[in-house]
Amino acid sequence: MQRLPLPDALVTQARSYAAGDATPAEPRDAATVVLMRPGAAGPDVYLLRRQTSMAFAGGMCVFPGGGVDPRDFDDELVDRGLWAGPSPAEWATRLGCDEPRARALVCAAVRETFEESSVLLAGASPTEVVADTTGDDWEADRVALESRELSLTSFLEKRSLVLRTDLLGAWSGWLTPVFEPRRYRTWFFVALLPEGQVTRDVSTESSSVMWTGALDAVAQVEEQQILMLPPTWLTCLEVGQHADPAAVLDDARGRTVEMFMPEVVADGEEFILSTPPAYAALMAAR
Repeated sequence: MQRLPLPDALVTQARSYAAGDATPAEPRDAATVVLMRPGAAGPDVYLLRRQTSMAFAGGMCVFPGGGVDPRDFDDELVDRGLWAGPSPAEWATRLGCDEPRARALVCAAVRETFEESSVLLAGASPTEVVADTTGDDWEADRVALESRELSLTSFLEKRSLVLRTDLLGAWSGWLTPVFEPRRYRTWFFVALLPEGQVTRDVSTESSSVMWTGALDAVAQVEEQQILMLPPTWLTCLEVGQHADPAAVLDDARGRTVEMFMPEVVADGEEFILSTPPAYAALMAAR
């Protein structure tokens, strides 16, 4: 699937950007979370199928996530003791960016996961995690966050919760190619579904949701049953090599993110999008 030749029109468009004849769009910072649970044959992952009407990745299966909100940069979240786990400075090292951006990315990852799945990586203390977010009061707060009526800092303060950043792992980074009209600089995180919590089909941007084995998702793309952008497909492929979510999180602890931007490259007489060299063996084995 990942080696299908690119349409001639896209190759021509890419060449115009490479020649300096067109100006690339400024990428927006974003965070996405590979939400996992133990499955029958390795990790299961949670996927949302985006509405076909969406301007970016319409009809594609994606992980929960979205763009960084300006209020995600609120340093008062840390100052007020609402942050637990690795410090923003530690996250900056893991994510390969400056400290304010790292703090905002972690906040966006937790906020967007709650907005799009009702799963909340927060607790009443640094050793606790919320057990149930299915009540009407939780839904009201989720909607207020989604509509930007409520900031993450205000939400946590209202609920007397702390952000459990230790429940996240840093995984990878992808930058949308220069020839795309909408571009994102996206940091991929991994997280285990907290005990007691359940995912809910609440996102207005998705037409359906599903839990499926990471490698099952890879196979469904190959069989053209579902659609995915290459970074999502490759992430499922890599996550699926692990025995369970705990092994994925253990792998994440030793990672530092390096942003990768796919480019149009020649493959014999055809043109394809490049992928990180680290995935070459996994892709060849498919």
